[in-house]
Amino acid sequence: MICILLVAGHDTVLETQIKNDLTGQYSHLTGVPKALLPGVGGKKILDFWWGTVNMRQLFSEVYLVTNADKYKHYERWATANDFPSENVVNDGSTTLEGRLGAVADLDLAIRSRRLDDDIMVIAGDMLCADQNFDIAQVLHFFRSKPGELVIYYELEEGERSSSRGIVEVCPETHRIMRFLEKPQDGLTTSRLASVVFYCLRKSTLPYLSEFLSLQSDATDRTLGKFWEWLINERNLPVFGMKLPTGFQLIGQVGLSDYNKWLAHYSAKQQHSPSKPILCRSYARVGLMGNPSDGFNGKTIAMTISNFWAEVTLTESERLVLLPHPLNDPTEFGSLQDLFCISRKEGYLGGLRLLQATCKKFYQFCSKQGIALTKQNFTLKYDTNIPRQVGLAGSSAIVSATLKCLMKFYNITDRDLPKPIRANFILSVETDELFITAGLQDRVVQVYEGLVYMDFSKELMDENGYGKYVPMDMSGVPPFWLAYLNDPSDSGRIHSNVRQRWLNGDLDVIEAMKNFADLTDQARVALDSRDWPRLANLMDQNFELRRSVYTNECLGPGNLKMVEIARQFGSAVKLPGSGGAVVGLCLDPNKLVQLKKAYQEAGCVFCEIVPFDPRSGSAGK
Repeated sequence: MICILLVAGHDTVLETQIKNDLTGQYSHLTGVPKALLPGVGGKKILDFWWGTVNMRQLFSEVYLVTNADKYKHYERWATANDFPSENVVNDGSTTLEGRLGAVADLDLAIRSRRLDDDIMVIAGDMLCADQNFDIAQVLHFFRSKPGELVIYYELEEGERSSSRGIVEVCPETHRIMRFLEKPQDGLTTSRLASVVFYCLRKSTLPYLSEFLSLQSDATDRTLGKFWEWLINERNLPVFGMKLPTGFQLIGQVGLSDYNKWLAHYSAKQQHSPSKPILCRSYARVGLMGNPSDGFNGKTIAMTISNFWAEVTLTESERLVLLPHPLNDPTEFGSLQDLFCISRKEGYLGGLRLLQATCKKFYQFCSKQGIALTKQNFTLKYDTNIPRQVGLAGSSAIVSATLKCLMKFYNITDRDLPKPIRANFILSVETDELFITAGLQDRVVQVYEGLVYMDFSKELMDENGYGKYVPMDMSGVPPFWLAYLNDPSDSGRIHSNVRQRWLNGDLDVIEAMKNFADLTDQARVALDSRDWPRLANLMDQNFELRRSVYTNECLGPGNLKMVEIARQFGSAVKLPGSGGAVVGLCLDPNKLVQLKKAYQEAGCVFCEIVPFDPRSGSAGK
């Protein structure tokens, strides 16, 4: 692979404004080419690009294409920066009117140096927000695709699509379906902007000469016009890779643009290392539906602010995953202490969840054509979600970790939409850690609030995910939660029911249809604020579950908690896999008695405080 840095532009606007500035602030920059102006951190813009590509194991040679007017500047730069001066190519132009055009400059370098290899092309005068992305990822993605590669980024707020080359990218194949060079408003909804950062296969290089033969004017010999022709007219396979960062100083820009974006990107660099990223994901309760979404059924679940998992990410020199002092113990008071903790809490804490999420995140971004920066970080977590009582504590840690990683690497909802995010969280647990799990918990923790979920086979087969509908949370009734102090006898909730369902057991299939019907009825009751009807449906939901799973399978602890609720006339059901119950008591006087009864039975009792994502806080 050969790299060519293009710096042959004639920057009349920026140079003229620097020369004519009366403040004297920029007098030392008079006549300096744009690529040699100070960039982020005071380092020259070209210094950054040379440092990025100066990796001999990746590129056999690096060339720099400039013009006759600025050749001496770049020759001196090359000598000072260990760049081979014989690789500085002079295109002979001295004015903007006499320029060759970027495609002609690229073609000149290839012909004059008789280059016969794959080529990476970069504009060496672009200002980049992040100074340490991994260019090896770019090369790896290019080599994994049967075509050319175009780098793009998502336009920042305030940037107009009419100022850039805009790409429309297929989210499944990453092939660029259309390239629009500075499109007029309304021609596309895409906010994905191409920059002069490409990879070309040596078999495609002859197209440069063919394109130039069609263009007599230098204004049409731009790389944007070349890609528009190559993709839209010649229909060559070209793929896109996203860099989750910003690019500026593209084309003819002025002094105000230079100052604005230099200050903006410098501020980002200064503030990001010192400010930790803290994200929460909340416990959830299943209010209605089948106990697992593995049956192509329907459910309604709600996040609650009583319990949460919290992950903190801080930029650091090395990547560090910190064990939790309580959940990931490595020191014990005695052998008896180790025995008691291991018997009650098991052997596996949350550290493996952090590691698996990071591993899967890198794998996902690589596959999706997103080049991450080489920043490192330290991750730590905390959680107050009770363990082994079916409140989705493990997936909350994974969900919170993913939120942190997305913020740190500037991964947007466009890159990882909510339905796919829920699938991602599930895959961390099932594919990486072999935890038996379904989508329900992950969906409600991603969307947050009160969510109706339809996992019908038709939807799952067609989209890879179900239909997820956030519901109005205003005025939800006073739900309560009780859970076992020691959930060791909560029962083997899933038992052999799933296998029976896969085998076509008619009783199980009919039960799952009834769960879905109860869910649809509960959705109507919630929308109409019919709380007595909702309470009745919750009781029906539990009885249907008991009929399928049997008392023996549910376990004495769960049955005892259900019995206590019914003694006080409260609706009740299991909110998850077992170890806890969720209820709806419409008589405030009995709620006090109910709480006392659970506490006397050795259970933990609390009134649920729903988490409403619209307000970002708890509320009824």
